Amino acid sequence: MQIDNNQLLRFTTAGSVDDGKSTLIGRLLYDSKSIFEDQLEAIENTSKRKGLEGVDLALFTDGLRDEREQGITIDVAYRYFTTPKRKFIIADTPGHIEYTRNMITGASTANAAIILVDARHGVIEQTKRHAFIASLLQIPHIIVCINKMDLVDYNEQVYNDIIKQFEGFSSKLTIRDVRFIPISALNGDNVVKRSENMDWYQGAPLLHTLETLHIGSDINKIDGRFPVQTVLRPQSDKYRDYRGYAGRISSGIFRKGDEITVLTTGLTSKIKSIDTLDGSLEEAYAPMSVSITLEDDIDISRGDMIVRTKNKPESSQDVEVMLCWLNHESAKPRAKYLVRHTTNEQTAMIKEVIYKIDINNLSKSSEDKELNMNDIVKVKLKTTKPLHFDSYRDNRNTGSLVLIDPLTNQTVAAGMIV
Repeated sequence: MQIDNNQLLRFTTAGSVDDGKSTLIGRLLYDSKSIFEDQLEAIENTSKRKGLEGVDLALFTDGLRDEREQGITIDVAYRYFTTPKRKFIIADTPGHIEYTRNMITGASTANAAIILVDARHGVIEQTKRHAFIASLLQIPHIIVCINKMDLVDYNEQVYNDIIKQFEGFSSKLTIRDVRFIPISALNGDNVVKRSENMDWYQGAPLLHTLETLHIGSDINKIDGRFPVQTVLRPQSDKYRDYRGYAGRISSGIFRKGDEITVLTTGLTSKIKSIDTLDGSLEEAYAPMSVSITLEDDIDISRGDMIVRTKNKPESSQDVEVMLCWLNHESAKPRAKYLVRHTTNEQTAMIKEVIYKIDINNLSKSSEDKELNMNDIVKVKLKTTKPLHFDSYRDNRNTGSLVLIDPLTNQTVAAGMIV
C-alpha cells in the first residue's frame, strides 16, 4: 500500500505507571534514528550518572525535572519524528488516575492510541480506564502493546490470555479497530524490528503498523463544515473588491458552484471561488485552510459557519455534552462560562448534571452532581445563542467544545457533544 510520506499521524500512549510508555517511545525514537546527537549524548551522560549500564530510553520523553527524579510521567510530553513513510506526533500521557485530564488533552486529536499492558499483570483497572477514555474520545485505532514479554519468557499463552481479557472488556465500548502486538520496549522486540524471540507472532512490528495505518477515512468527508475564522478585505489595487471568508475546513468537501447556507443567518448563496496562497482551486476538503468567496454579498463574520444547503448540522441552545472537568476548582452551580465551539464563542450555563461516570467500572451515578477535577459527566448546557454542531461520534471537530472561566480565562472543561 502506498503511503504519502507527508501524511501526519498523531498518536497517544497510555498505560499504568511503570508499564513502559516512556521507554517504548524512547525505543521508537532511538531505533528509528530520530534523535539528535547532542540529545543522545546528554541522555547517555545522565544514564551513566545514574549508574546504568546502557541508555535509559525513558529519559527521551520524561522532560520535566520532577518526572526524571520520580521516574514517572506527570505531564503530556509531545515528541515529533519522521520516517521515510510518514510523519508522527507522539503525545506521551500520564498513567496516574489523578492525571485523567492530561490523557484527555493528549488524546483529543489522536488518530491512534497505544495502550500498554504489563505482560506480568494483564488487564488492570487503569487499562480499562484508558480504553474507556479512548472510546469516549472516538480514537479510530487502538493498538494494545503487551509489554515486558521478556519477563514472561516470551510466552504465547500469556499474550493470548491478555487478548481475551481486553476483548471481554472492550466489547462494551465503541472501539472500531483494535490490534494487539507483543513487545519488549526495553530490548526492542517487535518495536521497530520483528522479534526473533517471538516467531509465533505473525503480525507486523509496531513502527510498521504505525507507518501503514490507514487514516484517510478518519476525517468526515461527507458533512461540509467551514467555520469562518476571519474576513479578508485586502482593498489593494489588485484585490479592490475582494471579500473572502478564511478558515480551516472542519469536514467534508466544498466545490466551486456549491449552494451553501450561512449559519446563523440562514442566508444562502453559491461558492464563487476557493482561494489559497498558491492560487484558486476547483475543490477543497478537510483539513485544508482556504478563503472562500461567494456570488452574493452576505454579512458574514468570525464565528459563523458555511455549510452545504442540503446538509446542515443541528442547531440548538440546549446541548447534551460529555464533559471532562479539567480545573482544580469545582464547577459552580448555575455559573456562567464561555463556551468555545469551532470559531464561535458565547456564554453558556451548566443547566443540569445528568450523571457522572465511574471510570473504574463504567457505572453511572445520577445522585452525585458535583463536578471535580478529572470527573467525566454528562450535562445539559444552555447557550445564549444556538450552537451549530454535529455529534462528536460523527464529527470530532464540530462535535467538541471547551468551557472557559470568564474571570480567570482558564479552560475548565473539555466536552464532546452527544
